[in-house]
Amino acid sequence: MIVVSHFLKWVGTAKVSERAAAAAALANAYVQHTLPFEDRCAAEAALTLLLDDPSSKVRQAMAEALSMSRHAPPQVVAGLAADQPEVAALVVARSPLLTDADLIDRIASASLATQNLIADRPSVSMPVAAAIAEIGEADACLTLLKNCGADIASLSFRRMAERFGHVGAVREALIADRRLPVDCRHMLLVKLGETLKGSPLVQALMGAARAERMLRDACTRASLTLIESTLADEHAALAEHLRLRGDLTASFLIRTVAHGKIDFFGSALVVLTRRGEQRVACLLAAGNDVALRALLASAGLADATHPVILCALRVWREVANGKRIAGVQEVSWLMLEELGGPAAQGDLATLIKSVHLDALRENARGHALAIAAA
Repeated sequence: MIVVSHFLKWVGTAKVSERAAAAAALANAYVQHTLPFEDRCAAEAALTLLLDDPSSKVRQAMAEALSMSRHAPPQVVAGLAADQPEVAALVVARSPLLTDADLIDRIASASLATQNLIADRPSVSMPVAAAIAEIGEADACLTLLKNCGADIASLSFRRMAERFGHVGAVREALIADRRLPVDCRHMLLVKLGETLKGSPLVQALMGAARAERMLRDACTRASLTLIESTLADEHAALAEHLRLRGDLTASFLIRTVAHGKIDFFGSALVVLTRRGEQRVACLLAAGNDVALRALLASAGLADATHPVILCALRVWREVANGKRIAGVQEVSWLMLEELGGPAAQGDLATLIKSVHLDALRENARGHALAIAAA
């Protein structure tokens, strides 16, 4: 008590460097529990008083000593966290005494630098991560995504994808995160396509109509690739996402069947028909043509599409049962034969021809690479 009283008398006339050193020593003594109870009370009063010191160097010295301690005086920590940036940064970035509510309030009202400090804390709770995802700037979201100590909810990933999917660095960080929900991955693929389509260079080289067509085709192919890397238990979420976007079209479903994505095709039918998952799976695995046609009709697929879909399902069943060896090239050819062969006309025939030609190109490319590697 006597030492602290002398300190308070001395501090009014001491130099800044001396006050900073003394403040740090007092703060360290407080958090290390080296003071008797009465002296701790006096030291807490002195540290609180030092919040009003005119020099930021003194307050910064206090912040350095108190920022990582759970035993620091909460009112002193709160005061330092509200101080000017070079003082507050130490506390905001480290202090375990700042609650989620404290941090969220600062996210809403603070600068980008402070948002980054909060996003880069050793541990970021789900509510704090949600606040950054909802109102933080792009750089703060990028910092959050790079922080392995951040607990990020699926909804927060979705909000960052919606808000900053057009920002290359954020988009790359989202895609690289294994926790990213599959519907968000598709959303980012679409945003990337939209960014490319809107590029002045792409517009100048291709024109708006061709760029739009190429975007559509690229997104469809990317979606098929995405299905390959998606776990079966996420198929329903992806199918629902595509339905809400209006992308679960007949042409897309025909492509999925042609490519043998039968599990996903089943999830899409569940979403479109609202029938039971087990019932749909049984029909796809062993249902007769009459029952399958009824299922396809209830999903809104036109009668004209039924023969080619049933053809593909029959072939893939035989492949699954070990009765046949076939791939996309063979299946798409048989689907085309169902329409009358290469001479067939119409949108459906054009679609299946496109699938078949893509398969031919892909197989030829793979063959050439295998030859080159031999």
